[in-house]
Amino acid sequence: MENFVHQDRLIKLGFKFGKNGAHSSRTMMFKELRLLFAATTPSATLQQYKTLIIDDNVLNKATEKTRTLTFRHLKDLYSLDTQYALFRAFRLFWDLEPEAQGMLALQLAYARDPLFRMSGDAVLAHKPGEQITREEIEALLKQDDAERFSPASLKSFAQNINSSWTQAGYLKGKAKKIRHVPIITPINISFALFQGYLCGLSGERLFNSVWIKLLQTPLEILQTIASAASYRGLIDYKESGGVVEVRFNNLLEPDEKKLL
Repeated sequence: MENFVHQDRLIKLGFKFGKNGAHSSRTMMFKELRLLFAATTPSATLQQYKTLIIDDNVLNKATEKTRTLTFRHLKDLYSLDTQYALFRAFRLFWDLEPEAQGMLALQLAYARDPLFRMSGDAVLAHKPGEQITREEIEALLKQDDAERFSPASLKSFAQNINSSWTQAGYLKGKAKKIRHVPIITPINISFALFQGYLCGLSGERLFNSVWIKLLQTPLEILQTIASAASYRGLIDYKESGGVVEVRFNNLLEPDEKKLL
């Protein structure tokens, strides 16, 4: 995994860092996210999301405690706050293409859950058709500190992590997880390029970021899909004579442009 520079700036844009993450308690909660966004518009505020989940029980949770915990986990994973450029772009993209949503949820969860990010290299190293075991993820989580987590915690974390990769289409199966090829759309390319841009990359370097590597797609196909995204007005992508230019002016507020 590449190192992130300017972490203070990235936190202001919606990224999260540290050692722990929401996958210590839950998966990326794709089903809940779809229900929540079906009941809101991209302009919804954090307080409106909280009211919908806890007071209105839009996610159909049995108890107030469960509703409160669900809100906390979703906020941890996605921020649910349009003050952050990362979530604001994510929410705008969400309604545009249902096929993109599973991958899109994983892309944002990956940016906000350090525990989940730890599993990336291991999962992506497997070729389609290969099996990925829970024990592999457990070993990865304890490689820096064998005593950090109990065996029961490791098992739970690994199950949550594998479930999220499954929800996004990277894995198939229930008890036996098999590496699969997820669906990639212009929405996912646009968001991955935007994530790289927020991390300080530009031009051709945008296509070598950790966010693009997540998509597991050859460069020439990525560029073709980026052109399609530009045609749809999702991003401004130009390539001429080997020189690449990508802009995201419609996704950024003036103060964010200054920050970058």
